[in-house]
This record gives sequence, structure tokens and C-alpha cells, in this order.
Amino acid sequence: MLFVFGLLAVVAVAMASNRFRFDVIALLVVCALSLSGILSVEQALSGFGNTVVILVAALLVIGEMLDRTGIARTVGDLIARKAGKHEVRILISLMLASAILGGFMSSTAIVAIFIPIVLRIAQETGVSKSKLLIPMSYAALISGMLTLIATPTNLVVNGELKQAGYDGFQFFSFTPLGLCILIAACAYFVLLGRHLLPKRSSPNTLVTSKRSAVEMFRAYNTEEKGLSYRLTPGSEFVGRPIRDSGLAAAYGLRVLSVLRQRKEKTSSVLFGDASVELRQEDQITLLGKPEAHKQLQAHPGVSEASLSQSQRNRMQWELGTSAVLIHPESSLLNKTLTEVEFQNRYNAQVIGMRRNGEVLPDFKHAKLQASDSLLVAGSWESLDQLRRLNHEFIVLEEAKEQTEKVPAYRKAPIALTILAMLVAVSVLDLLPLTITVLLAALAAVFTRCMTMEDAYRSIHWNSIVLIAGLLPMADALQVTGGTEFIVDGLMGLLGSAPYSLMFTALFFLTAGIGLFLSNTASAVLIAPIAITTAQIQEVSPIPYAIAVMIAASAAYSTPVSTPVVTLVMEPGAYKFGDYVKVGVPLLVITWLVTLLVTPWLFPY
Repeated sequence: MLFVFGLLAVVAVAMASNRFRFDVIALLVVCALSLSGILSVEQALSGFGNTVVILVAALLVIGEMLDRTGIARTVGDLIARKAGKHEVRILISLMLASAILGGFMSSTAIVAIFIPIVLRIAQETGVSKSKLLIPMSYAALISGMLTLIATPTNLVVNGELKQAGYDGFQFFSFTPLGLCILIAACAYFVLLGRHLLPKRSSPNTLVTSKRSAVEMFRAYNTEEKGLSYRLTPGSEFVGRPIRDSGLAAAYGLRVLSVLRQRKEKTSSVLFGDASVELRQEDQITLLGKPEAHKQLQAHPGVSEASLSQSQRNRMQWELGTSAVLIHPESSLLNKTLTEVEFQNRYNAQVIGMRRNGEVLPDFKHAKLQASDSLLVAGSWESLDQLRRLNHEFIVLEEAKEQTEKVPAYRKAPIALTILAMLVAVSVLDLLPLTITVLLAALAAVFTRCMTMEDAYRSIHWNSIVLIAGLLPMADALQVTGGTEFIVDGLMGLLGSAPYSLMFTALFFLTAGIGLFLSNTASAVLIAPIAITTAQIQEVSPIPYAIAVMIAASAAYSTPVSTPVVTLVMEPGAYKFGDYVKVGVPLLVITWLVTLLVTPWLFPY
């Protein structure tokens, strides 16, 4: 038991430090439990066969379907059109939309989709983006309190109830409670919360998704500029690959694109891949400091050239610019762009970086951190690939030269039908929930809303490993007597007290652990304790299970408890204290509503 508690402490410190990948920590937990002899190998690995893990993976596919068919973005655009310029109306509309959509797809995905929508609304209405982003992300968290499938924490708690021999929850069992919390949260932000939020809209922050590529470049780089040149006969650069041309080594210039002419027509527009061989009459666009351009212009065989309108159109059709955020769970964290070979790996080139609202001049050698924003140039196809890697990057902004693409927008009616059937079958309890969600995910592939490859890419495997690796920790507490020890402590303190005090203790115990571990981990650990406590008190475990679920989703108080709130930190220019100042009162409100409403829905 002491070993398990010590292991928990180590895990808490490792996660709180934010210096280690959570999935790696979870795998180390599996190894530690097995090597210590506390669990057998089969028991330590049992989480990977748990139905909760399968459910989470399949639900991520459903969320990707809603994204790829444009349903989520359509809702966001509808808000932009209907809410007008009234701050309160915009605030409530965003919170309601993110919460309702989040009831059926990943809340992290909802925030990723809504960030550029919020920035565009802020730019067009003049409402400060910092007044909108935190409320939107908190509403996405509250979405986990609306439906059974909205968040992995609900599935974890429901799984523990069933394993203990109880019926568990239905699809909309606790929706009335979630709606009460959502209404209370909206009222809180309208009356008080929005006044506690900062009003930050400095020119150093990203505020719109409708800037031109040139305007985006200026926001990331104040010194370098891009100019076009034609390689004339006799140029020493002709016949050399870009990597060996000397443009970077001798002049400090980077090749953004190569426009190749053939028979008086544009034959191709090539991204500045290092392996591209330069040819005579190629028109190359170079990025560098003014003095570097002056030095090159004195070089024989190179002449400055301007692009015709047809050439500009061609380049805009083929090449684009995007601003992307580094995902808090990205595999690129703590690595430099050179170390990850960004250009070769993603066929795109980083031309600027911002951190905490400030431009990093020497970004090539900076180790990437969560919520760093990168200005990336490449083909639209390459940038679309970055969008699909939603566990690595969040596309924050695209240049206005290219309207936002929705690859399967014609399939939106089919996607809505699949979603409606998923909800109907779940509510009527016609099939086991796991099978229902798997069939819905397969239907998304069969109807070509997405390919099987897209489905696999949509699964955040690091989240899957995190859940599967930590599930056996609850078993370890059980077999070593750790669960009984904690329950005896709670009973000794509150055993004869009113049930509401035990409810409160479980709520804040879950919320407190969530400050150091992930909210999923806190649900994994506290759910068995809550159920055992109820059994000893000879009351229904459902109210205590509700306390754990709601508290696990109420991760408002810090920006590190869940990626849902971490994602808005950079675009909203928030500080750690902003989350504490706004999140702690909302946590207390959530507890109070849960405490008052739960006994009416689920008597002890």
C-alpha cells in the first residue's frame, strides 16, 4: 500500500511539473505495478482491453466526422452572424454552442475548432478576445456534464459502477444537472466573470483569421521581408539543389517558393523543398533581412522580378500560410525545429514563431513549448495535413487568400443522421453503448464522411494510453488495501455526518487531485473510493459518483489540468492568475449547484 501511495505521489509530481509526457508516465506506471508484483502482467495491461478505452477511441472518430463535414464550423459561423456585436449575446451564444456540441464530441476538439471562430468574432465586433476565450473553454468543460459520452471521465465512473454491480447511467441521465450548471455558469460570466477577465488586445497578439499572408508575416517577423528573383543565364545557383545553393549559408536567405515557367506558361509552383534543383528562368521567392537581399542583388545571374497577376493567383492557389499552435500533448515539445526536421517531416516551412505574445527572433534554436504559435508556409495540401494532425497542432489562422476548406461538407446531412441514430439507439438502450459507438464510427467510414486513415489519425493515442495505463492504478489501490484505508479515513471523519458533507469531501478531493493529475486520472482513482464509501454507508452510490464526475470535469482553476483550457492561454494572452481568479468562484458555484440538485435527481 505504501508503495502504491508513493507511486501516486511520484506520478502527481511528474504530471504537475509538465516536463514529462503523460502517456509515458502511464506506461511507466504499468511497468512499476507489474515489476513490483502488486499486479500480474495481465492485470497491469488490462486497461488496454477496457471498454472505456474503446469507447473513447470511437468517440474521437465521431468528433472528427463532425469536424470534417463542417457541422461544428457551421454552428460557429451561425453564431458570428446572429450574435451581432453585443458582448453578452456573443458570450452566451459561444458558451451554449460549445457546451452543446461538446456533449457529442471531444471538448478539446471543440475548443480547437472555436478558437479561430472566436478570434474572428472579436476582430469583427471589437469585443476583446480575452473576454470570450476562457468562457468558451469552460463551457466546453461543462459539456462533459451533459451526456454520458461527452468525456472519458464519465465513461470511467460509469464503468466502475457497472463493475461494482450497479446499473450505471443512461445517455441523458444527468443532463438536467449539467444544464443547471451551464445556466449558472452563463449567469456567472454575464454578471461577474467577464469583469474579472482581462481586456487584452495588443497588436502583438493574434486577433483575426482574415489577415493576408503579408499581414500575418508582419505579426511574426518585423525584420525579414520576402522578394522574388529570376535566375538568369550564367547564375551559379542554376543546377544546384536548394540545400547546396549557398543561398542560406552565404546570404542567410530562405527559399519560400519556386515558380517554374515552361513554354510561356506556368508549369508548376514548388514549395521551397531543400531537394528541389534550381533551373534557369526559375522565379524564386526568398525570405531574409534587407541587407541580405541587397547583397544578393549585387550578385550576377540574379535579377529582381515582380509577379504578374496570373502568377500571383497561381501561387495563391498552390501555396498558403497558416498560424498553428503547438498542442499541449504534441510529440514536438522540448525539441527544436532542426531536431524534428520540421520542413522534411511536414513539407512545410516555419517562417516565424511567437511565445506569450512576443516574437522570437532566434526561433530556429528555441525548444518548442505548449501553445507556441508558428507561422507556417507550404502547399495548401501540406497545411491541410497539419490540420489533421490535431494531436500535434491546432490551426489558429489561415491567410485570407484561401477560404477555409471543409473536405467533406457535402456529407454533413449523412453525419447528422449518423449522430441522431447514435443518440437514439443509446437512449433507447437497444445495443450496448460500446457497440453502438463502434457502429457509428464505421458508418462514418462506410458513407465516406472520412477515410479509415482519417479515422486512425483522429484518435489521440496519447490520451488512449494515458487512460489505459492509469486504470490499473485503481486495481492496485484495491488489492493493497489503499482504497479501504482512504475510505476508513473518510468514514472516521464524516461517517456520522450528513451525506452532503461526504458528498462535498468527495467533490473537492476529486477536484484537488485534478490540480496535480489529469482530470481523467482523478476520476480513475476516486470513483472506486466513492462507490465503496456508499456501500459502507448503505446508501446509493449514484450521488457520490455524480460528485466525482462533475468535479473531474470542473477543471477550471489552472491552465494545466486539461488541454481544453490550456489551448486558449496563448491566443487569449492569459496569465496563470487569470484562471485562478475566474475559475475558483466557478468551481464553488458548480459544487453548490451539484450539491443542491443531485439529491432531487438521484436520492441517497
